[in-house]
Amino acid sequence: MRRYPPIADHGMVGDLQTAALVSSEGTVDWLCAPRFDSPSVFASLLDHDRGGHFSVRADTPRPPVQLYLQDTAVLVTRFLAEDGVGEVVDFMPVESTSRPEGRHRLVRVLRVTRGRVRFALECRPRFDYGRAGHRLDLTEEAARFDAPGAQATVQSVGPVTWRGDGDDLRGEATLGPDDFAAVVLTVGDPDDAAPPPLSRADVVTLYEQTRDFWHAWVRRSRYRGRWQDMVNRAAITLKLLTYAPTGAPVAAPTMGLPEQIGGGRNWDYRYTWVRDGSMSVGALLGLGYLEEAHAFRDWLGERIRAGGTVSGEPLQIMYRIDGDPDLPEEVLDHWEGYRGSAPVRVGNGAAGQLQLDIYGEAVLALSQAVEDAASAPPYDGWQSLAGVLDWLVKAWDRPDEGIWETRGGQKDFTYSRLMCWAAFDRGIRMARDFARPADLTGWITARDDILRQVMERGWSTDRRAFVQHYDATTLDASLLLMPSVGFIAPNDPRWLSTLDAMEEELVSDSLVYRYDPAASPDGLRGSEGTFSLCSFLYVNALARAGRLGQARYAFDKMLTYASHGGLFAEEVGPTGEQLGNFPQAFTHLALITAALSLDEQMDAAR
Repeated sequence: MRRYPPIADHGMVGDLQTAALVSSEGTVDWLCAPRFDSPSVFASLLDHDRGGHFSVRADTPRPPVQLYLQDTAVLVTRFLAEDGVGEVVDFMPVESTSRPEGRHRLVRVLRVTRGRVRFALECRPRFDYGRAGHRLDLTEEAARFDAPGAQATVQSVGPVTWRGDGDDLRGEATLGPDDFAAVVLTVGDPDDAAPPPLSRADVVTLYEQTRDFWHAWVRRSRYRGRWQDMVNRAAITLKLLTYAPTGAPVAAPTMGLPEQIGGGRNWDYRYTWVRDGSMSVGALLGLGYLEEAHAFRDWLGERIRAGGTVSGEPLQIMYRIDGDPDLPEEVLDHWEGYRGSAPVRVGNGAAGQLQLDIYGEAVLALSQAVEDAASAPPYDGWQSLAGVLDWLVKAWDRPDEGIWETRGGQKDFTYSRLMCWAAFDRGIRMARDFARPADLTGWITARDDILRQVMERGWSTDRRAFVQHYDATTLDASLLLMPSVGFIAPNDPRWLSTLDAMEEELVSDSLVYRYDPAASPDGLRGSEGTFSLCSFLYVNALARAGRLGQARYAFDKMLTYASHGGLFAEEVGPTGEQLGNFPQAFTHLALITAALSLDEQMDAAR
């Protein structure tokens, strides 16, 4: 077992309420339960010694191989041993998508396809981010771990033998092609009764139900383009990262994975960003997933109606998946961090930042989710939205922290103004299309004032480009969205000149940096890699500008940086390694959007 496997050297399984990362060596080194944002049960990904893990391994002279079953979230890790070939099949049954459940199950099926293979098992939970002790109760039926406020049970089916190792668990199983074994981890409330015994038939039924669930879900996609396998995998990833009881997606299932090895840019991403979730609506609708898009629309609408944010604004940039706005940030001093990347933070202090762009993304999402008059906002919901836009009329012309959540002070970010323009533009359209009461005079005046301001102050005549904020000439990849929201035509001379400037300053072999921290200090120490979201936004912008050969090359090149399972972290480092929280929803929704745009433009060109 490697101390810290590469970030991308993992597959993800989940049950639409939480998710586990499984390394290619068969180790579950990340699982928070019962929700994405709950304290961890296994977290050796952030501290090998104190984080906890659940491993199933076989001695092999060659590296194991890991893959997904096609169009599913069922993960197979294959061990090529000297005396045979063994596999571990990991999945989490999707047992309820409408309400929170007290129990969550991780099923690990052990099988041998040829020869005989000995598997070694270890289950070492470390509850509450490794801060809570636990007690092991081992019986013939099951092993139960009890901790303050949490418990986990391991059940086995077939020839698996267990023994206690202090308050942890070790086991082994030697199997041939005709043998069957499985271990099932159930995490639940400490007051729950023990889960009922499981048979081989029960495990097979859970597997078939899980496989069939994902096959049925993927069949709902209407994408038939050139990159179907990658788009399907990206869509499954977005679905896995969505908390089904509320429809809110998390930015990533992990926390603390570094943007630079050994650096301090280590954040907790297990929450719902208004920006990320709103942008997912367009990607989901583009694939035909109306139910998922409408679920987030409803969650977002509830946040607008509820108010009561920590930041004091009508919306704040992120929430817990149940809508709670309180995300206090603390440092876990007892953890060493991934490969020494400290501090490890839980919670996110950026929740109190002012980022005005979220209002544009929110209104864009709400307008995209309206197909006709029957799905138009109800009167009460419209009144809440109109109230936000009335507030924005007076609030848009202020410095803020910007899209990248920098901690270097508030500035007049061009992207924030751009998205405020989009908020008014889409609000005006909805008011007119659905005859809703609105202060159209105020909204139109604000929209036009923003456009003039961006064209005058956000445009640098020296750089011949739109710039990051009004007091600098630094470029910013977030502005790649300018044509997408309709602010400027994709073939406008100012935009083509901006695209050329970005290619010169921010693009490295088709990979795109967010901005240059050296030229625009962001208040954070260390550096970062290219931002995978921006690389896909770049593809989209190139396609819209008619630079199809360049766009397709950049897209195909970017796909080569995916993990063995087709997943992307937040960034690509200087040697091609994936960095940051993994997998990141933002990157996968941008992949889908880029594929849709590139397919559309290539078809039109033909």
